[in-house]
Amino acid sequence: MKPRCPPALIDSFGRHIVYLRVSVTDRCDLRCNYCIPKGFKNFEEPANWLSHDEMARLINLFAQLGVRKVRLTGGEPLTRRGVAELAGRITAIRGIQDLSLSTNGTMLARHAAALKTAGVQRLNVSLDSLDAVRFKEIAGRDCLRDVLAGLEEARRVGFSPIKLNCVVHADTPEAELTRLLGYTLANGFTLRLIETMPMGSAAQKFQPANLSFMGEKIAARFGLVPALDTGDGGPARYWSAGDMPALGVITPMSRHFCASCNRVRLTADGTLYLCLGHEQQVPLGRLMRQGANDDLLTQHILAGIAAKPEHHHFNSTPRRIVRLMSQTGG
Repeated sequence: MKPRCPPALIDSFGRHIVYLRVSVTDRCDLRCNYCIPKGFKNFEEPANWLSHDEMARLINLFAQLGVRKVRLTGGEPLTRRGVAELAGRITAIRGIQDLSLSTNGTMLARHAAALKTAGVQRLNVSLDSLDAVRFKEIAGRDCLRDVLAGLEEARRVGFSPIKLNCVVHADTPEAELTRLLGYTLANGFTLRLIETMPMGSAAQKFQPANLSFMGEKIAARFGLVPALDTGDGGPARYWSAGDMPALGVITPMSRHFCASCNRVRLTADGTLYLCLGHEQQVPLGRLMRQGANDDLLTQHILAGIAAKPEHHHFNSTPRRIVRLMSQTGG
């Protein structure tokens, strides 16, 4: 008898969906000028957030269908209580091989040890500037010192790799990026430069930079060499220092990677989004609270994956998506 093949989520374009990004809240303690508009208050009501039990139930269904990687995101996930406890539950789910977390780092020093103990394996930390004045202009708060303390604590408790995510637009000073890369090399981190995407009114005010060109330029300045493709379906292209990836670029605008997209997103209220650049969604949270059993939820997940779009249309219709990145999940 042939061994039973593991389940797989495969969309209509042959892409294997193995990665689920789960937003535990759409709220954030920062107001980055490319993400949340000043004065924005239209956040999801906490009563509509999935409970940890509900999140674990849905993640388990995705794992049964072949999802192997989960990332906890927001908003800022550490603003919600019990994230470490949720992480522990996720790592116990059969089939989940990789659990990571994205954070702005403001509360990381307080939670790093508990997250590590719970089984979070990797961290992505947003860091757009090492200049305190510029950091405050971007983030809306004077808390660069808190973020740097969080990074130090995360390294102390053993997180590796730690990736720093820097959102770049056409007006971002190149000197800012070279300073960030010097910092990451000195501390053993990995810097990832990310082109802005026109999601919501805040992001649509910024013209994206072409990081395909800028990444090569900065890498050459530091003597970095192109890294081999890891084959994990991730969106970043890397340059290395020795055997360590030091600089990556994520280029959804200048050189999109939709053909290899292996991920979907679950919002805080349980809405499944198939693509950042489209509105297709599956209301798994609402269905669950209406009494849907696991078989019915699985059918809706499979139908959603089958309808996953081939690619985004950010370049041709840049004002198409009005929802914020924080509402979808980073």
